[in-house]
Amino acid sequence: MSSFLSRRAWSASAPLCLFRSLEEKLGLVALAIGMIFASAQTVFAHDMAVGPITVSQPWSRATPGGAKVAGGYLVIRNTGDQPDRLIAATSGISGRTEIHEMAVKDGIMTMRPLADGLTVPAKGEVVLKPGSYHLMFVDLKNGLKEGEPFKARLTFEKAGPIDLTFDVRAIGASDAGDHMGHGKSAGH
Repeated sequence: MSSFLSRRAWSASAPLCLFRSLEEKLGLVALAIGMIFASAQTVFAHDMAVGPITVSQPWSRATPGGAKVAGGYLVIRNTGDQPDRLIAATSGISGRTEIHEMAVKDGIMTMRPLADGLTVPAKGEVVLKPGSYHLMFVDLKNGLKEGEPFKARLTFEKAGPIDLTFDVRAIGASDAGDHMGHGKSAGH
């Protein structure tokens, strides 16, 4: 019995020694690696990629009763050597979805759809945020409620389609993080 206890005390300081075979040790290591990847998936659950295009942080605001439009915001990164263009967006929450730009011209705030889409520069990013580029969900079928996510699809000229889930934040929500100065906009 004392030899069992002395082996047991030694094993407590070296947990892998509890397992008899190499297969058991490798299984434990594989399990640990799997748990690390699973937790990383949770952190990056809203990052979706197709080819060199990654879309992250899709969100919208809850809408007041009777609202017919809502905005969509996100970050698009292009790690490729060629520019790409966001050419279309669709969602089941609205009759149509448009790619918009807000800008100040001659002291007047203007908003307009981008008929030719939105260019995402090679090795660059575009931030869609309130008061700038954004998606406009037009003819909402139902109001957006805080905490009730919705799905949408973006289509890129080269990379193709990518499906996203938008978080819905409070009515007055703003762009919580300024993306640490990465908000450089591309031309269109």
